[in-house]
Amino acid sequence: MKKQIQSSSTTTKKLTLAIADATVTVKKPTVVFVLGGPGSGKGTQCANIVEHFGYTHLSAGDLLRAEIKSGSENGTMIQNMIKEGKIVPSEVTIKLLQKAMEESGNDKFLIDGFPRNEENRAAFEAVTKIEPEFVLFFDCSEEEMERRILNRNQGREDDNVETIRKRFKVFLESSLPVVQYYEAKGKVRKIDAAKPVAEVFDAVKAVFTPKDEKVKHYSCTIL
Repeated sequence: MKKQIQSSSTTTKKLTLAIADATVTVKKPTVVFVLGGPGSGKGTQCANIVEHFGYTHLSAGDLLRAEIKSGSENGTMIQNMIKEGKIVPSEVTIKLLQKAMEESGNDKFLIDGFPRNEENRAAFEAVTKIEPEFVLFFDCSEEEMERRILNRNQGREDDNVETIRKRFKVFLESSLPVVQYYEAKGKVRKIDAAKPVAEVFDAVKAVFTPKDEKVKHYSCTIL
């Protein structure tokens, strides 16, 4: 009987250790928030990062537009809010982002155009228990962003001067405080997005390239 108890105790300990090991090996995904005003070139640069660094690009705007196209009640509500230049409720966007992250099979994500305000930010961290690795902020003047949007002619419903200016206003009032919050934590990587696409990506590459690789590259250049 004593041997049985000891055997049972040993098995329990082994199971506990196995569960502890499994818990330790569960890796949280790496998340980079990509922020910048409408027309700052976020989408183009995200495509480059995906190609060169193996991230999955999740555009909050694209996920919301896909929901609109689905014709759901949720989609109609989102459409009305976007028309008015308002920000969609956090729980709606977070739910769409979580679903996309789970279905991707990847563990590195660029979350583009989110969080759009402090409430978004706090809700994302509270719901997902994930803090971003850093925030990639594309800094660009309002004049340049407006020129780009009007020239891109993507046929989007929110690509007209009045709505564009509403979006600029929302970005300045709501999204900049998010950038400032992470800046205070040393987590913002600011990129001059007014430069040509190739030059902007050179600056982006410097942010994503590990320090040891930069040192190796520099050594090779000297040699």
